[in-house]
Amino acid sequence: MTRTPDPTPPASPVAALVVRRRIEAPPEKLFAAWTDPAQLRLWWGPKGVVCTDAQVDLRPGGGYKIANRMPDGTLLLIYGVFEVIEAPARLIYSWQLEGRAVPAERVTVEFVRRGDATDVVVTHELIAAAAARAGHERGWHGCLDGLVRHAEMRANVGLKSAS
Repeated sequence: MTRTPDPTPPASPVAALVVRRRIEAPPEKLFAAWTDPAQLRLWWGPKGVVCTDAQVDLRPGGGYKIANRMPDGTLLLIYGVFEVIEAPARLIYSWQLEGRAVPAERVTVEFVRRGDATDVVVTHELIAAAAARAGHERGWHGCLDGLVRHAEMRANVGLKSAS
């Protein structure tokens, strides 16, 4: 019996997305801001998006969940599992949007010390579609803008990192 090829083969993931930002703060403070739910709620999300809840079980195999209130009022839930945690240098975790039937994507966040500053490098992989990649790119730039503002605010008021 001859098998007929599927006319719609599964989509290949698009090229990985890499977004970088140099932030005037040490890696330890930025890693804490990324992994402490109380801090995460203060800065996460692009302009117009409000992080209404963040849950983090910071251990390999531990999960996270982030709730974003979008400008139109809808709630977007992001969740995943931590694969690698190398404080304060690197995180690798899966990334999924609740209610979307696509395979999990992967995010790697690196915190590279550059003197008194840190290069934050976000690599987002296994994205299924070009439109999703473009949305993620806007989102990550917006998130890093928020992290910059958070780091500046903390530096200006002299707050300590949360433990």
